[in-house]
Amino acid sequence: MRKTILLLAIIVSSVLSVKAQDNTGRVQLGVGLLYEKGMDLTLAYEHETRYHNAWEYFGNVYLKWDECASCGHICPESFWNNYNTWGLGVAYKPCVIRGRNSHGNFRIGGSLGSDRHHVLGGIHVGYEQNYSLRGGWKLFWQVKSDLMIEGKDLFRTGVVIGVKLPTR
Repeated sequence: MRKTILLLAIIVSSVLSVKAQDNTGRVQLGVGLLYEKGMDLTLAYEHETRYHNAWEYFGNVYLKWDECASCGHICPESFWNNYNTWGLGVAYKPCVIRGRNSHGNFRIGGSLGSDRHHVLGGIHVGYEQNYSLRGGWKLFWQVKSDLMIEGKDLFRTGVVIGVKLPTR
């Protein structure tokens, strides 16, 4: 299985061509842990404009776990069914730091979504650091803070890591 994944990664990276960094699109996938007892998964499309500024259109799911009242630790029921939300949104990411093979963006945006009972609004701010790889791929990490309106938890803050894949 490991050899198959390695072979697939080599084939995909060799097929993708190297392109200029401006005016490119990327699909990004990020996974992170947020305070307090939260997990975040974001799938997004990022359109990069001049000088590494970017617009991000994202879908986000959030899961908050808790300890089970009957057994006293985290069980599958208390992990998956405690509190879940989803949201769709947009963020603008102006570039604030440029390096040789990396750049950093300030991230500010908004979202609209739901938990199982209410409509939720979100204001998102943070910082994202990107590292350029061959073939237009990028690795990134984010420090993010979310202000959720009408949610069970008002503030969410944490770290997300992920990968960006070029679309052209």
